[in-house]
Amino acid sequence: MFSDEVLIEELMYDILVAKNWYAEISGPQNFSSYTSTLLERLIFKLAKRWVSGSTNKDALSAGKNSNKRGISAILNFLGEDSIDSTTIDQTTAEYCLLLELLKTNGIHGCISVKPTQVGLRISYDTCLHNFRQIAEKAKSLGRFMWIDIESFQFVENTISIYLELLKNYDAMGVALQSYLKRSSSDLLHLLEEGAKVRLVKGAYRQNEANAFQSIDKINSNFSQLMKMLFENSGNTDIFAIATHDSRLINEAIELSEKFGTDKRFEFQLLMGIHDEMKKMLVERRFKVSEYIPYGSQWFPYSIRRIRERKRNILLLARSIIQP
Repeated sequence: MFSDEVLIEELMYDILVAKNWYAEISGPQNFSSYTSTLLERLIFKLAKRWVSGSTNKDALSAGKNSNKRGISAILNFLGEDSIDSTTIDQTTAEYCLLLELLKTNGIHGCISVKPTQVGLRISYDTCLHNFRQIAEKAKSLGRFMWIDIESFQFVENTISIYLELLKNYDAMGVALQSYLKRSSSDLLHLLEEGAKVRLVKGAYRQNEANAFQSIDKINSNFSQLMKMLFENSGNTDIFAIATHDSRLINEAIELSEKFGTDKRFEFQLLMGIHDEMKKMLVERRFKVSEYIPYGSQWFPYSIRRIRERKRNILLLARSIIQP
């Protein structure tokens, strides 16, 4: 998984080499600006597959499209690692507005929020305060809210904030990442508290002490965590299996048949990826949700998506040589 970053770096280097003639005729400063802009344009071309647009109007339009296909929408306003109080306040207000827009537009769906975009980098209390505002709005409108999980350093506080909020806001879930070695104990604790969990593989870098480095071990842990979710499904109203891995999806289907939990879990997939699989799952009457991000902060999100799948690396490479 993490070796994909090396491939991205190699692609960036290839761009530099291929365009060295531009440096010769325009100078180093213009050359640096040119290559940076070129790479950003190439990644944006690819990012349009999984980013709905720059405004909540774009996200709502994508959400309506999902609903037409029998798929629920999970809307996410892109952003992370914010330490600017004005930006954090604006982000909190955007999510509150988004919840209202989901209702007024009659869209079947919810929101998903990253803790560091609502203040976790500033302080635990700041983040909790802003989450309470969003959770209160979601509760008043009868809407569900997911809390995204981020890099290792934020996991402990994210889970703590989630469990604190869960005391007063039941319609709320949190993500767990199978690449982290701590996730098994985290899941046991969350299940004891009646948590709603979204299981993902994880798209952040982490050292070997805290995270599995090979895709085989990450997949194996995903399978083990997924089995725990199905075995303990009586302790929660809903849980989510968020993966595009067809083998793991088939494994989830088998577990749902074994434990009779087809009504208490859903598959979650990213916008623009494996649409045929989504269609198949809907036709088999499984609950399916589509993660729909929007906003101007698309670059960090897109880099993680590219790292996740080798096919995305190939698409980026192809876009380099095609007009």
